[in-house]
Amino acid sequence: MPTHATAGRGRARPRDLTAGARTALDGLEHLVGGLGTATLALFTLIGLAAVAVLCTIGVGLPLAPTALRGLRAVADRERARLSRWGPEIVGPEPPPPGLRAALARPATRRELAWVAAHATLGLLLGLIGLTLSFSAIRDLTFPLWWRLLPPNESGGAAMGLWKVGDLPSALWVCALGVGWIALFALFTPGMARLQAWTGRRLLDADAGTDLALRVAHLTATRAGALDAHAAELRRIERSLHDGTQNRIIAVTVLLGAARRAVARDPSTAEEILERAQDAAEQALSELRAVVRGILPPVLENRSLAGALTGLAAACPVPCEVDADLPGRCAASVEATAYFVVAEALTNIAKHSRARHATVAVHRRDGRLNLRITDDGRGGADDRGGSGLGGIRRRAEAHDGTFMLTSPSGGPTTLSVSLPCGS
Repeated sequence: MPTHATAGRGRARPRDLTAGARTALDGLEHLVGGLGTATLALFTLIGLAAVAVLCTIGVGLPLAPTALRGLRAVADRERARLSRWGPEIVGPEPPPPGLRAALARPATRRELAWVAAHATLGLLLGLIGLTLSFSAIRDLTFPLWWRLLPPNESGGAAMGLWKVGDLPSALWVCALGVGWIALFALFTPGMARLQAWTGRRLLDADAGTDLALRVAHLTATRAGALDAHAAELRRIERSLHDGTQNRIIAVTVLLGAARRAVARDPSTAEEILERAQDAAEQALSELRAVVRGILPPVLENRSLAGALTGLAAACPVPCEVDADLPGRCAASVEATAYFVVAEALTNIAKHSRARHATVAVHRRDGRLNLRITDDGRGGADDRGGSGLGGIRRRAEAHDGTFMLTSPSGGPTTLSVSLPCGS
């Protein structure tokens, strides 16, 4: 069941509306980005068609390699765009020399099919998305500027449906804008997915290339997992050596002093024993902290959503948790998610100067997605030794993804996605 740390039952509907609006705006952003690459694809398609026509008379043969390089450049731009919004699309190997060999490659033929589809369907979907958003803004704001229209043009201002001559009729146009918003929210996410489908279907690398890169990626993540494991062992060793061990040594020394005091001055033995008891309690507390760092027992007692709510409550920066977890994940995945959020909130409290933070955890399509956002000063870097590198290694060790967006001045958004099964 969805869990919201700071929201009651009455705020569920506003949250759903906010999530729907965010999804629609994300879809518009994808459509606009796809419109840019679709425009490039249209020019590329026209250029390829012109070169093909010229090749029939022998003039276009010297231009064919350049046209194919342009096709590859536009396809690579679309791969990069789609990789920013979802799973990474790996490009094929560089084409072999020679026009005939390049045209014989399956990857080249798929790129030709993609440029034809994206220059037509992708361009159309992008234009429809822009038209819907423009129509919604125009009609919603119509009561604010309809008086500025010349008198002889006030009749066709609302899509030509009725004549606008007073404020009530202008408000009817505003109601039409609400309908445009409904259509925008309903169709924009689907159009964005359809626009991206051709690229994800046709621009991915061959199976052999993907397998080789997959092996290389698993080798790197295995090394990262071993490094993360070694670092965790060093952390535990330091905690036991610098904390618990010293406390236990102090208890031993104090107990020896108490035994001697019993023989010489029994009145001081009670004070020494009290100090020994305090040192033993501190050692036990530090030992419990080390154990919680290995596998937090709160995950067993309260589930991941409850454990993250406890982290947010203990964070010095006001933090809100939005958790939608219909079921439990594997213990290792939940422990990694707990570590990611704990380390991220620690960094926010120490370095960000933020006034508010948000933790969103959702399980979708067999993956556990975490998104930690703060309104601090930004400039975070996972190579700066602030603990973000450890988060990256933990995520990659589980074959997950790590993405950090932190422009100077903020806000900072940390996104981690972990596979957790169906």
